[in-house]
Amino acid sequence: MPISKLNTTIIEAAIVGFEHQKTQIDIQVAELRAMLTGSARTATTPEARTGKRKKFSAASRRKMAEAQRLRWSKIKGESQQPAPAPAEVPRPKRKLSAAAKAKLAANLKKARAAKAAKAKSVVTKKTAPAPAQAQKPKRKLSAAGRAAIIAATKKMWAAKRAAAKKA
Repeated sequence: MPISKLNTTIIEAAIVGFEHQKTQIDIQVAELRAMLTGSARTATTPEARTGKRKKFSAASRRKMAEAQRLRWSKIKGESQQPAPAPAEVPRPKRKLSAAAKAKLAANLKKARAAKAAKAKSVVTKKTAPAPAQAQKPKRKLSAAGRAAIIAATKKMWAAKRAAAKKA
């Protein structure tokens, strides 16, 4: 049979069929063996044994659980740690002097003030209105329009200069 014509469903069906035939043959072999030995007992197949388990008493289960706990504690390194030597005295905690505490407090106050100032400047930058020119889209001006703007600007600067001279 060419392999190219087989697909997965055909192969799976063949496997199921062969397994069924295998169990039938196992049953027949077991019956024949029973006839040979003369006993009515039939051979058990591995599938029949899966549901049967040996039962342990409560005491045995407790012993097994304790042994498993000991094994895990050895693996995890949680076995009994040796107690610290009594000669070792724990070192006292280090304490800051009053001057050092004051210096730390001053530095902290300065840092908080700088952070607050930075946050305030960021807020004002975000909330400040954008310049009027930035909001308007740029338009292309004709030559006459450009000339009018230049003339108005020159007139404005001339008026400012005249006011400055009088003052």
